[in-house]
Amino acid sequence: MKSLSTTQPAEKLVSRRGKQQGVRKVRSHSRRNALTFWSFVLPLLIGITVFFYIPIIWSVILSFSTARATLTPTGFVGLQNYASMLKDPEFTGALGTFTIFAIFIVPTTFVFSLGLALLVNSIKFGRGFFRSVFFLPTACSYVLASIVWRMSIFNGIFYGLANTVLGVFHIAPVQWVSSPTPPLFWIVLVSVRLWLQVGIYMIIFIAGLQDIPRELYEAAMVDGARKGWQTFRNITVPMLRNASIAVLLLNIIAAFQAFDEFYNIMAGGNQILARTPLEYLYTVALTNQDYGQGSAGAIILTIIIVIFTLIQGRFLGFGRAD
Repeated sequence: MKSLSTTQPAEKLVSRRGKQQGVRKVRSHSRRNALTFWSFVLPLLIGITVFFYIPIIWSVILSFSTARATLTPTGFVGLQNYASMLKDPEFTGALGTFTIFAIFIVPTTFVFSLGLALLVNSIKFGRGFFRSVFFLPTACSYVLASIVWRMSIFNGIFYGLANTVLGVFHIAPVQWVSSPTPPLFWIVLVSVRLWLQVGIYMIIFIAGLQDIPRELYEAAMVDGARKGWQTFRNITVPMLRNASIAVLLLNIIAAFQAFDEFYNIMAGGNQILARTPLEYLYTVALTNQDYGQGSAGAIILTIIIVIFTLIQGRFLGFGRAD
C-alpha cells in the first residue's frame, strides 16, 4: 500500500509537468506563428497606410480648404472648391472627353479581347506561345508606347508607318495628331490603348472560356445545335457573363484614369479637344499648384467612378448566381 501511495503522486507530478510542457510548446508555437504573420503583414499595412489611406484623408481635408502653393490648409472654404470645379467648363469638357474616349475604347477592347480569346483558346498547338505574344504588350510602358505611336507610326510625315500604308493606296499623308477636322487623333489614342490593354482582357476571357463545361457543347450538338454562331450565342455568351461584366467595369475605370497616352501624344497638339480629367487635374494641382481645387476634382472623379461602377454592376448583375 505504501508503494502504491508513493508512486501515484509521482505519476501525477510527471503528468502535470508533461501537460505544462505541452502548453508551453503550444504557446511558443502560437507566438512564432503570430510573429511570422505580422512580419509579413505589418510592412504591407504600413505601406498602405502611409501611401494610400493618409493621402486620401489628407486630400479630402484639402478639398474643403484653401491650399495654394502649399499642402497645408490655410483656410476652410466648405464646398466652394467643389462648386468651382463643377462650374469650370474645362473640367466638364474633360469629362466629355472621357465620354468620347470610353465610347470608342470600351466596345473596341471588348470585341478584340473576346475575339483573341476565342481564337487562342481554339488552337491546339502553341496556345501558350500565342497567349504570351498577345499578353506581352501589357508589360510595355504607356509612356514609351505613346512616344512610339506619335514619333514613328502616326508622325504625320510621308515615311511614317501609317502614311506609308496610305501611300500604297495613293492617299496623301495625313496629319494624325494635329488634325482637328476630322479629329483623327482619336485613332491614335484608341489604337495605342487597345494595343496596350487588349492582352490582359484576353486572359480574363480565356479564364472564363476554360470554366465552361465541355458537356454543354456536347449536349447542344446532340440536340442538333450547329457548331459556331449558334453555340456561341446560346452557350458561350451566357456563360461568359461574369467575365464580360468584369472586362466592362475594368475598361470604364481604366478609361477614367487615362493620362499617359493623352499627355504624351497630344503634347503640342489639340489639347482642348483631347484633355482627360486626370490631365486637367494635373494642370490644376501640379502646374497651377492649387491643391484645394485639385483635391476637390479628384474626389469628384472618384465619386463618378464609384457611381458608374455600382450602377453598371447592379444593372448587369455582376456576381449574381447563374
